[in-house]
Amino acid sequence: MTLGKIFESIIWNSRFIVVLAVIFGLLGAIILFIVASIDIWHVTVVTFEVITHMIPHPEHFHADIVAGLIGAVDLYLIAVVMFIFSFGLYELFISDIEEAEGKNGSQLLAIHNLDQLKDKIAKVIVMVLVVNFFQRILHTEFTTPLEMLYLALSITALSVGLYFLGKVGK
Repeated sequence: MTLGKIFESIIWNSRFIVVLAVIFGLLGAIILFIVASIDIWHVTVVTFEVITHMIPHPEHFHADIVAGLIGAVDLYLIAVVMFIFSFGLYELFISDIEEAEGKNGSQLLAIHNLDQLKDKIAKVIVMVLVVNFFQRILHTEFTTPLEMLYLALSITALSVGLYFLGKVGK
């Protein structure tokens, strides 16, 4: 074997370092799924305690419940980003996952190039931002007509952006 072939082999096999990003990306996704689930469990327990009058009805109870659930959805979406990222890196740099390509496989996670990976991640990140926007709106008080106009314009801009995002690739 020549020096050039050995060097090429080393370069080619160095792609396996991506396994670290895959493993820790999956670990991050699992952690986020667990944390989001615990958040929903906490909201469930507090709601049950309020309904059964074990604790007094908090002042902003409904807004806090919705905010807690939306926060959990936000974490779930970020976990999905991590999952897609890990899955895509593995498929791009290491090997195709045979089970994903089989008859029970889903084309949802089929990633054949870096652009597909970026598109899938970008769409989920946009949804994270939408959920985050909604969560922040819940805790914002609008006192002037101008603030209400800004809210309406931001919702319109968000809607238009989501509409065009849905058109990408079609």
